Amino acid sequence: MEKIWLKSYPPGMPAEVNVAEFSSIRDILEKSVAKFRDRPAYRNMGFTLTFGDLDRLSRDFAAFLQSLPGMKKGERVAIMMPNLLQYPVALFGTLRAGMTVVNVNPLYTPRELEHQLKDSGARTVVIVENFAHTLQQVLANTPVEHVVVTAIGDLLPVPKRFLVNFAVRNVKKMVPHWRIDGAIGFRQALRRGAAEKYENVPLARDDIAFLQYTGGTTGVAKGAMLTHGNIVANMLQAHAWISRDLEEGREVIITALPLYHIFSLTANALVFMKLGGCNVLITNPRDIPGFVKELAANPFTCITGVNTLFNALLNDPNFASLDFKGLKMALGGGTAVQRAVAERWKKVTGAPLVEAYGLTETSPAACINPLSIKAFNGSIGLPIPSTEVSIRDDDGKELPPNGVGEICIRGPQVMKGYWQRPDETAKVMTADGFLKTGDVGYMDEAGYVYITDRKKDMILVSGFNVYPNEIEGVLAMHEGILEAAAVGVPDEKSGEVVKAVVVRKDPSLTAEQVIAHCKAHLTGYKVPKIVEFRDELPKTPVGKVLRRELRDAPK
Repeated sequence: MEKIWLKSYPPGMPAEVNVAEFSSIRDILEKSVAKFRDRPAYRNMGFTLTFGDLDRLSRDFAAFLQSLPGMKKGERVAIMMPNLLQYPVALFGTLRAGMTVVNVNPLYTPRELEHQLKDSGARTVVIVENFAHTLQQVLANTPVEHVVVTAIGDLLPVPKRFLVNFAVRNVKKMVPHWRIDGAIGFRQALRRGAAEKYENVPLARDDIAFLQYTGGTTGVAKGAMLTHGNIVANMLQAHAWISRDLEEGREVIITALPLYHIFSLTANALVFMKLGGCNVLITNPRDIPGFVKELAANPFTCITGVNTLFNALLNDPNFASLDFKGLKMALGGGTAVQRAVAERWKKVTGAPLVEAYGLTETSPAACINPLSIKAFNGSIGLPIPSTEVSIRDDDGKELPPNGVGEICIRGPQVMKGYWQRPDETAKVMTADGFLKTGDVGYMDEAGYVYITDRKKDMILVSGFNVYPNEIEGVLAMHEGILEAAAVGVPDEKSGEVVKAVVVRKDPSLTAEQVIAHCKAHLTGYKVPKIVEFRDELPKTPVGKVLRRELRDAPK
């Protein structure tokens, strides 16, 4: 295939990266902690861990894991916590021990948690105490043998540690009663590990680094097997793309999306580890006023997020007064960035909101816009180095530029497959090694890729394809709308009609005004026939709108 996107690459951008440069994530970590030992690596609640601290603590946690009965190379360790200093210690400790990280959403219900622990075969769980009651309910039905429990403030210095933990437990009442016999405290685990011998087990690029679960909103969650080779490749690809615009050892990135999500995990924790940057961990990004205070206290140069997060920040009255002079990169992904949000972001901060694209199955980055773009372009960007994007029709035939079809991706960052599900793997992989993303879009003559929508989210109105992203983009332009989503609902006459679900900024906004606005910007069959007002939209913890819940809800 002709790689037409290469002609649009920024000057000096390599077409390929050397994926053999590092043998594992641990290899990159060890080089980074040696190079940036005294630089800040993670900051949370006003306290900082240096790269040297991260080296020491993750080594101790690795040795602790290796000392546990039955925990050998390749065993799965589930990590279930929000963005806390304990997360990178557990993450890198698990990888250094030669074991596989299973990231778990802390907000899982008992049913969801039981499925993931059983499916992954995790024998050890690292969990924040706020959610230990959930684990307690299902523990007996899982293969878990070792439980490590941490309190939110466990890595903060005294007396702040005691104050935070006391407030969380006794003032805010955020820790429901739990009891798990034999559970080990996180600080106790580190002390035990410090006294144990650490074995530097051999790691190769084909060893599984993560079982990253995906698809839980549309069916049973599947574990994408992401190898050390997959993740290292994506780190190198993303590093090549952004490093010429950033300064090694000097960047500060705001990490508000949870690190258990693949976007934040790779883009923030891993890529910025290689860059020697500092991750400012936001434990509760839903507290927007508190989030803005953290931004004011931490001069930052980079931020990643999803559309809903950027929109929420822009609607906080104190956000616009922050100092954005040092902002070099604002990266949006996970879900479509809306033009109205991107244009307002640029107006307020002076920096463009750069859209990127990827999936759990691609570690995740596949396309990124050049950081040098001056304004929002509606594209998800160009295929990054060592990545091929092919737009294919329903018969698997590659389409020419501007032809709309399924976006397919091939590259060293594409997963090994779904854990213990060869049938599901076969459904998404083509004979020539491309991953079928399930996203519909096209590539223009310059190689920029555009998404029109998810196949499953497409609305069919009287035989016409209607893409929710387009409608949502128009809705976002209305000054009286805070957030909106579009879904298809059954209709006897046309098969489906469009329903708009709207969160009002202006309390006086009416359905008639919403429809009139859409009529001014959309052709007839795309205009919503139903407008429903809600106080908020249902979202995943990462901020993706759950269209399925809106679709299944009554009119």
